[in-house]
Order: sequence, then C-alpha cells, then structure tokens
Amino acid sequence: MSLDKILSISGKPGLYEIVTQTRTGAVVQSLIDKKRITVGAHSNISILSEIAIYTLTEEVPLREVLKKIKDKENGGPTSISHKDGKLVLEEYFFDVLPDYDEDRVYASDIKKVIQWYNLLQKNNLLGTLDAEDDVNSSDEEE
Repeated sequence: MSLDKILSISGKPGLYEIVTQTRTGAVVQSLIDKKRITVGAHSNISILSEIAIYTLTEEVPLREVLKKIKDKENGGPTSISHKDGKLVLEEYFFDVLPDYDEDRVYASDIKKVIQWYNLLQKNNLLGTLDAEDDVNSSDEEE
C-alpha cells in the first residue's frame, strides 16, 4: 500500500487508510483501532503522499523523511517518543533532516511525523517507502 492511500484527518487522532470512495467522500479505517468511519468531502483531509517538510533549500516529500527515519532506526520504532520535549524532538529531527527549516517546521510538526512513522511501522507499512522508490526510479529511466 502506498502513501497515496494513507490520510490524516484534522481533529482526529492517528492515520487512516482509504477503504473505498463514496459519492460524497470516503470510508476510511483507523490504523490505531481498525474502526471504520465515513468522512465527507468537507473534512480537512491530508494525503501523506502530498505532504512535504520545509528545508532551507527545498521542500522534501514526507516519504523521503520517513525513509530517512526508517534508515536511522533500522526499520524499528523511533528511539524517542512523540511525547518527548521540544528540544529532544528538534535534536532528533536535526539528525534525520539536518537542513530542515527551524522557522517553519514546528515541534508539533515533528511530533506528528514521529507519531505517523511509528504508526506506519507498527502496521508494517514502511515497506511501501522502498517500493515507491523503485517505482519512481523506473519511471525516470524510461
């Protein structure tokens, strides 16, 4: 499953997987408790594949940031918690993405990325990061 099928819904905890699309929105399933809910088109939804992190030079797709965390943690859960303090979160993120823009990437953003990574890791969805790289590199070669 690619990050195109994983969403964050404003006001709701965790991440959701698209089960099916409806005329007025979508049926999604929580990665936390597997409960299904219907979300309408009016909900503030962010698809993970469309999220990027600001750096001093460019915007780095979330997929690449998650892949860097996966490499740092050897595919395991993060060595810190999303509940750790601001300085711990910033120091960890600086190791992962040294040139992230500290003025535009807040501790709350780092918290979300850590939490999302751990949810994807727990649900065995990190393998899709490597698979997407393979697809992207084969597209460039053609």
